Amino acid sequence: MSAALTVVGLGSGDADQLTLGIIKKMKHAATLYVRTLDHPVLNDLQQEGLEMTSFDAIYESKSSFPEVYEEIASQLIEAARTGAVGTEIVYAVPGHPMVAEASVRLLKERCPQQGISLRIMGGESFLDEAFIRLGFDPIEGFQLLDASSLNPELVQPQLHTLIGQVYDVFTASDVKLCLMEVYPDDYPVYVGHALGVQGQEVIHKVPLHELDRTPGYGNLSLIYVPKNTDDTLRRRSFARLHEIVNILRSPGGCPWDQEQTHQSIRKNLIEETYEVIETIDEDDPDHMKEELGDLLLQIMLHSQMEEEIGTFNVYDVIEGLNDKLIFRHPHVFGDNQAEDANEALQNWEQMKAEEKKRKGQDVQKASVLDGIPRDLPALMKGYKLQKKAAKVGFDWDNVEGVFAKIEEELSELKEAVQQGHDAEARKLELGDVLFATANVARFIDTDPEEALAATNRKFVARFQFIEDRLREQGKTPADSSVDEMEQFWQQAKKAGL
Repeated sequence: MSAALTVVGLGSGDADQLTLGIIKKMKHAATLYVRTLDHPVLNDLQQEGLEMTSFDAIYESKSSFPEVYEEIASQLIEAARTGAVGTEIVYAVPGHPMVAEASVRLLKERCPQQGISLRIMGGESFLDEAFIRLGFDPIEGFQLLDASSLNPELVQPQLHTLIGQVYDVFTASDVKLCLMEVYPDDYPVYVGHALGVQGQEVIHKVPLHELDRTPGYGNLSLIYVPKNTDDTLRRRSFARLHEIVNILRSPGGCPWDQEQTHQSIRKNLIEETYEVIETIDEDDPDHMKEELGDLLLQIMLHSQMEEEIGTFNVYDVIEGLNDKLIFRHPHVFGDNQAEDANEALQNWEQMKAEEKKRKGQDVQKASVLDGIPRDLPALMKGYKLQKKAAKVGFDWDNVEGVFAKIEEELSELKEAVQQGHDAEARKLELGDVLFATANVARFIDTDPEEALAATNRKFVARFQFIEDRLREQGKTPADSSVDEMEQFWQQAKKAGL
């Protein structure tokens, strides 16, 4: 058996708002604990001779708020566990015990496990005063956020937003930077200090960029961001993108978008992918941003088509991806270890195999070459096929064996051409040469697609150099000799093209 533990709320700061029942509880407690003495009500109660023990010293000894709340909960549970049976320990917290009180949440979780009787008595929260003093109705849409765990994804501009736990100017600065990801820099926000406390209440209206230049932050401070239904504030949200694509495909939307099917825009997905690759090669971030948007649109359209027939939606796609990323990175989200990229890749492959088992696929019957997309560009596909085969030992000992294979295949190609073999035979021999050549890439740690792409770019630059020089002479490649063009080609090489 142990002492009972009762948690009471001290309200928003005005002693007149305390209930008679809460005052009696505090006066008759075997021991009265308070989370902090930094609360206006406690000054009045101390003047009346009420003795209390605060946890303020824990804030100084711990490096983070979670550690503070853990220690407070532990000390209260120990005090109740060792207390006399039939007595009552009271723990008083600012505001309402169930609003933004992490220590109370911990007590609710642990007291039943320790056999400790826990009772919670409400008090006026800072929300009550905020609704009155800031003048908004929460029924219009409202969210309460914690400054210590704020991130842009939580912020919804279409809702009235209160942000609590803004203890100091450093926290206010973090809040400002987060909100500026969503709102314009000059968006009007309100800073409230000691709302409802006579003689102490202060409310500032400031542009967002001045949020951390406003004085007075402390335990009774909050930030209020008024709701705004302007679509421009939702432009950065994924939900708005989903909404727009749905509108385009819906009756009354865009006739072209309405007519499309998976097959009709299949080629668009491929084209947009290559346009993204082009921006990567060009090292053009602005263009890349645009092209990544175009690629994302293709994903949204395909997902929207499936949503319309009820198979899945884009959020199911995201859920599946999140689950896969977590499952395949046990060295990040689990207990496995990965000291380098190779070990991380091994973990990835092991978890892929585990996924197949869980899906009921017979791993024993699976091919080593499974998992390579059918429609990959041929050079890339050949490279991947060779990499998979090499993993199980089907490989040359060194690159010299590959060079010998290239010479063999090149000799067979020459023979097929010189002896007039049919087109199909020549095509197969040429494929053998390309396949063998791609195999060199693994031994020199080079992607063959990237290598050929670089050569293509080099060829384009040099040939355009030839065209420019010929144009200066009033000529074109069509009316120039090979020798003339070769001369300019060598100039292009010397110029570093």
